[in-house]
Amino acid sequence: MRSMWHICLLLVLPSFGRAQTCAVDSIPVKTDFDPKRYAGKWYALSKKDPEGLFLQDNISAEYTIGMDGTMTASSQGRVKLFGFWVICADMAAQYTVPDPTTPAKMYMTYQGLASYLSSGGDDYWVIDTDYTHYAVTYACRLRKEDGTCADGYSIVFSRSPRGFPPAIQRIVRQKQEEICLSGQFEPVLQTGVWLCRG
Repeated sequence: MRSMWHICLLLVLPSFGRAQTCAVDSIPVKTDFDPKRYAGKWYALSKKDPEGLFLQDNISAEYTIGMDGTMTASSQGRVKLFGFWVICADMAAQYTVPDPTTPAKMYMTYQGLASYLSSGGDDYWVIDTDYTHYAVTYACRLRKEDGTCADGYSIVFSRSPRGFPPAIQRIVRQKQEEICLSGQFEPVLQTGVWLCRG
């Protein structure tokens, strides 16, 4: 009986390993992503931080679509500088789509609207969204030689700062597993827009 259990285990483990390779290029994204439906206000409910400075809490983003179809965003949140100085940060971003056949895989160019905030560029992938309740986004800043992510981040957004119903929570957890970041998210405090009013 024990030998039969060992055989079953040997058959199952390789297939599990293949499913969890975590190579960035194998991560599924939202099919037929529609920026116009994605536009509007989103609130961050949880996040997995990258290395270095990152928004801390009260994070929100407003996405708009221009006449030419280009997506831009203005975002706000609190950030801690020098380990003790907590300030409100305003950021602006523009998005391009390198491959039109995969509109959910965008490249984001961002600028901090103050001299002490960083500017640069990251991938911006929409892993999944239903446009009305939730969105899971992902970015890998640095890849390892094996194609997995060495430094990246992910934000779970909601149309409401008050959270998700249980059914949506289950979907979000599944998507966190698919991007190999299960258990690495922390909640984002949303205490009121008055803290960082634009």
